[in-house]
Amino acid sequence: MTTAFISHEDCGLHNMGPEHPESPIRLIAIRKVLEKTGLMQELEQLQSVHIMPEQIKLAHAELHQKRLEMKLPKSGVIYTDDDTALCPDSLHAASLAAGSAVMAVNRVLSGKADNAFCAVRPPGHHAEHNLPMGFCFYNNIAIAAMHALQQPGIERVAICDFDVHHGNGTVDIFKDKPEVLVCSTFQHPYYPERYSDILRDNIINCPMDAHSGSQIFRTLVESKWLPALQRHKPDLILISAGFDAHHEDPMADIKLDEEDYAWVTRLLCDTARTYSKGRVVSVLEGGYNPVSLAFSVQAHLEVLAGY
Repeated sequence: MTTAFISHEDCGLHNMGPEHPESPIRLIAIRKVLEKTGLMQELEQLQSVHIMPEQIKLAHAELHQKRLEMKLPKSGVIYTDDDTALCPDSLHAASLAAGSAVMAVNRVLSGKADNAFCAVRPPGHHAEHNLPMGFCFYNNIAIAAMHALQQPGIERVAICDFDVHHGNGTVDIFKDKPEVLVCSTFQHPYYPERYSDILRDNIINCPMDAHSGSQIFRTLVESKWLPALQRHKPDLILISAGFDAHHEDPMADIKLDEEDYAWVTRLLCDTARTYSKGRVVSVLEGGYNPVSLAFSVQAHLEVLAGY
């Protein structure tokens, strides 16, 4: 198995302030754990590339990028909503994050890697077609999905999102695109409280009460995600890999652990081997306790790498 690990130190330049949970420390912690355990040396390490403006427009409104650029400060931070801020380097980092997702798709579809993980920030799954929100500016996973659909032999894509917050942006972008299946588990009622009740055949929303825990999570994935994936038969599986449902994470209350992340990754990899020639691309979303985030990513990557 060849697992590409795509990241860039400049993703750490995006900084919304010392108290903000979406911190550069997140990627530092991941890298430290992967290096200490030796797993990093088993991965194909690649540097992120920038997204092209025309690729951003695959998932976002024509003027989405321009509006963000107009708000970009020369110093300090400017908030785009109550919890999302731009600093001078934010769009530089966001461009690398989105570019990583496209790069990962290219790497996997070309056969140069069996699967890929993008250790990038800012995250993306809250960014809607025409709205940045929830720490997100560009919807990395949605851009990757749209790019994949332009490639020969890719007619159907699945996005599986186990972040504790609902991927409203991804649902907004694909709610009327049946070629993209979006499966999501998330705490409810909880942020962002958008699109959680939408009814579409290609949108599999699985809300979870606070404190639901491992068994309910696994039951929902097996009973809701798996049949939908079997019906959809995706040519590629994309993962919005948020690890903030972990019991040590300060942002929510679902109470998962590393074994749950390994389990769901294994299920998705097995499904990909059946329908998608084993092709999986995973992109980091949430996870705000640096320690539990790093060990959860390790568990996720061990399965991707075939351990």
